[in-house]
Amino acid sequence: MKTNQLFKTKSTLSFEVFPPKSTTPVESIYETINELSEVKPDFISVTYGAGGSSNNATIGICDAIKNKYGIEAVAHLPCINLTKQKVLSELEELKKYGIENILALRGDINPDIAPKEDFRYASELVEFIRANGDFNIIGACYPEGHHEAANAVEDIRNLKIKVDAGCSQLITQLFFDNEFFYSFREKAAIAGINVPIEAGIMPVTNKKQIERMVTLCHATLPKKFITIMEKYENNPIAMRDAGIAYAVSQIVDLIANDVDGIHLYTMNNPYIAKKICGSVQSLFDS
Repeated sequence: MKTNQLFKTKSTLSFEVFPPKSTTPVESIYETINELSEVKPDFISVTYGAGGSSNNATIGICDAIKNKYGIEAVAHLPCINLTKQKVLSELEELKKYGIENILALRGDINPDIAPKEDFRYASELVEFIRANGDFNIIGACYPEGHHEAANAVEDIRNLKIKVDAGCSQLITQLFFDNEFFYSFREKAAIAGINVPIEAGIMPVTNKKQIERMVTLCHATLPKKFITIMEKYENNPIAMRDAGIAYAVSQIVDLIANDVDGIHLYTMNNPYIAKKICGSVQSLFDS
């Protein structure tokens, strides 16, 4: 099933997981997916590899999500370090396993890996996928603007190019202040971007994780979030529970404001994902 069809009847709930590190057996991810499946998410996306690295486990994990657990799978596909021939090979693999959904990304530029020259932007990958298969293509977007864009206008303009190239739904980068999302959603609508936009929510449960996410994603931390971090940073259990509560409050507010869907960055932690979903599940069912 193409996941863009889900938005016609409901607000969606989906998860992101990532393949285990090369030093960890890939089978370990299936314990996580098994637990996440109990929540009955609309789909689960699987990342391709951090920092531009390739991880061939992605398609196998997507295969298990769809064909063993009966949940729609979304395969991440970053293009900055891929040739067109490699992308064609990936598309054939996805077709073989019945995977219909791709999150098309440029990917992070790794200073230690020279980028390939076949794709410069995610929009070029979107066009290529569209020309070489019948996939539902999902794009990434940035409520606070992509950090490489000169300004918000340029960022929205680039997003419109990507949607016009063939994206039929969007998932946002994480954010901690919902006002950024509402402002972004309004700007996107004004620009004629009329595809569903899922809000990406990351439950942050320790200070080191917060600092890493802010560095990587350039997300703004609201004052109330900083207060929570400073209050509980030396109490891991309290910090975890405060992070869960903060994510729940974000989701409640987003659903009340008619968000198209929630995409939860689980960090492969089913306990936290299930605690959050247990608090908000009835909102999706109403």
